[in-house]
Amino acid sequence: MSGGPLAGIRVVDMTSVVVGPMVTQVLADYGADVVKIEPPGGDLVRGLAGRGRTEGMSSKFLHLNRNKRSIALDLKKPVAQQVLTRLIKKGDVLIWNMRPAAMDKLGLSYEAVRKINPGIIYCGIVGFGSKGRYAGKPAYDPIIQGLGGIAALHHRATGEPRYVPIVMADKNAGLVATQMLLIALFHRQRTGEGQAIEVPMFENIAKYVLEEHLYLSTFRPPLGEMGDPRIFDPWAKPIPTRDGWICMAANTDQQAFAFFAAIGKPQLKDDPRFCNVKARFRNVRDYFALRSAALAQKTTAEWIKIFDDADIPAMPYNTLESLAQDPHLQDVGLLRTVTHPTEGEIYDIRPPNSLSCGTREDYLPAPKVGQHSLEVLQELGYQEAEIKEMVRSHVAIDGKL
Repeated sequence: MSGGPLAGIRVVDMTSVVVGPMVTQVLADYGADVVKIEPPGGDLVRGLAGRGRTEGMSSKFLHLNRNKRSIALDLKKPVAQQVLTRLIKKGDVLIWNMRPAAMDKLGLSYEAVRKINPGIIYCGIVGFGSKGRYAGKPAYDPIIQGLGGIAALHHRATGEPRYVPIVMADKNAGLVATQMLLIALFHRQRTGEGQAIEVPMFENIAKYVLEEHLYLSTFRPPLGEMGDPRIFDPWAKPIPTRDGWICMAANTDQQAFAFFAAIGKPQLKDDPRFCNVKARFRNVRDYFALRSAALAQKTTAEWIKIFDDADIPAMPYNTLESLAQDPHLQDVGLLRTVTHPTEGEIYDIRPPNSLSCGTREDYLPAPKVGQHSLEVLQELGYQEAEIKEMVRSHVAIDGKL
């Protein structure tokens, strides 16, 4: 038994790459038994995200697939589909992120799955909602970032359209899907009812963008243009110091007035451009320019000490390399060194959030393709001869260590 608050929840995981595996790893970290269904060649991200020490064990796969068991099935074959049916009968959650037409072709629409297991929580992460004209179109993170306005935010701010260099649309949808699954499980606990969930990447990233940037177009008729000017200001970025950069924000009157005192200009609190929150917002460019000019006069460490003493929000600017060595992250143990059975010592990113009841008690490193195929088939009631025949005929892949 794994322990943790989700112990006893069984997840049939038909997801791949980032958006779905992110969801199922959260569930697994808190105790769910996640059985990852992989094709014989394995999850695409095993090879898409750079090499590992062994074939099919990329760094991204390692970071998104711990605490799961892998069974490799050729779902084009009827016997493999029968295995999946047995898994669904025993499952609490079925989650997938392929196109709906592909699920239908496998005979795995919600209506079909509900007949197998009426209490199942059926969660599909799709590019576009089923009621819109884009329904069924293929989608990856860059597609959604571009269509969803993320690249245009960079264009407006810098003059060049580009994607945020992290899979933001995938991870946003993954967080939403996790929330929706837990809501559905809570509802089922109270009512006994299963549930179909649709999590569209495009609609969720559009919500993410428009909450901020509908801005004055929120009002009907519009009171002005779209786009929060404070965020688009050229100075809304890490601020140069004498020896590097600093990330600083003084938003409340108390913080702003303390900042004016810290830079030796306490009289600015009476300046009509800066005397309150509304005035500073109207004159944000002047406020940011003032801030930038002042911070260039001292080193980052000097400013951090001054701002800490004045209780002004400010922290150093981290590169990717310094982020991994950040002393606070070392204090809380976000990165831990573990020994993987095929990859040796690796950095593992532990769950950053905590519950007083704890997480799972065991730790399962990210699996090889089909590492747990035999184990899962035995649990489903298949006899040794049946399992050997499945492996011989390549219905299932035996990837045990």
